[in-house]
Amino acid sequence: MTSPTASASTPASASISASASDAASGTAPASVPADVAGSRAASAFAAAAAAGPAHESDPLPEGLIDVVVIGGGAAGLNGALMLARSRRSVVVIDSGDPRNAPADGIHGLLGNEGTPPAEFLARGREEVRHYGGVIISGAVAEARPAGRSADGDLRFTVDLVDGRRLAARRVLVATGLRDELPAVPGLAEHWGHGVVHCPYCHGWEVRDQAIGVIATRPASFHQVLMFRQLSDDIIVFVADGVEVDQASRERCAALGVRIVETGLEEVVGDGAGGISGVRLVGGEVVPRSVLVVATVMGPRLDGVDGLSLATEEVPGGMGEKISSGMAGATEVPGVWVAGNATDPGAQVGAAAAGGALAGAHINGMLVVADADRAVAAAREHAAA
Repeated sequence: MTSPTASASTPASASISASASDAASGTAPASVPADVAGSRAASAFAAAAAAGPAHESDPLPEGLIDVVVIGGGAAGLNGALMLARSRRSVVVIDSGDPRNAPADGIHGLLGNEGTPPAEFLARGREEVRHYGGVIISGAVAEARPAGRSADGDLRFTVDLVDGRRLAARRVLVATGLRDELPAVPGLAEHWGHGVVHCPYCHGWEVRDQAIGVIATRPASFHQVLMFRQLSDDIIVFVADGVEVDQASRERCAALGVRIVETGLEEVVGDGAGGISGVRLVGGEVVPRSVLVVATVMGPRLDGVDGLSLATEEVPGGMGEKISSGMAGATEVPGVWVAGNATDPGAQVGAAAAGGALAGAHINGMLVVADADRAVAAAREHAAA
């Protein structure tokens, strides 16, 4: 499962469909331990990130750029970091609305436990800048192939919504994904806080609480088992049209999990920003302090439609993703993808790793293209 703590790349375009945000997973309600926060404050990069505006934009460079990265989340920034450290000119276009924005902290990422997502990304931007990378705060209106150069190299045009334009040799798409929530009144308003979906992202923070799992598909019963590991007080609310198989009924009964097959009418707030329960059709309110729901996920394609990227279904009815091969290479020559846009289940660490692989692979392809261009020039010179 993806998680807001996990997660996701910040797209350079488009807003998030589920309530504010990241849904990644529910957010991690706990605060950062003082000892963890203290060790972070000593980081030079963290200090540099805190010194300036939260989302400062660099001047747009002129001329041809080696790589434009669309999306400034963990995947996009780590890909840019690999490229910048290889002395590639790289520009990251970041709209500043990461999927995990509602989360209080990142979890499951060694060395960054409890780090607020905004701090994590601010530090990442400073690291990319340290090696000469450029961060542009903005959104992409259209990215598209622009044919080939005179020497046969690929070219792309990236237009920003503010009218500015970039020319690039390669493109890394790290736009993340959107979460589609069930149409239950009150659910979206609490997404990321009180309504979560990933046991690894925020499970520890909701341990021992009264948890309700909204079963939107048969696979939701695996989610039930995951959260039953964290709390003895679990109730499953089965959405309309979802059939519960015998194995799931037996497991729930054996584990003391109650199954409610009356339709949900709304999520009831507690008046302080949290939830107090769910109202069933008929009026009964079942007290719950946390709700778990599996979303339908889809890649953010705003601004990158012109690249004609292929998509495919994610098994288990989880949604769609951008198709990719080794290191995020797509079927479109010169275009790579990384992070939740192609791996919906990736948490922050996995998304960042995907970005690193893509960045390294892009550089590997560029050095070959550069060498071939040098060979062609040498042959032309020798023949003159």
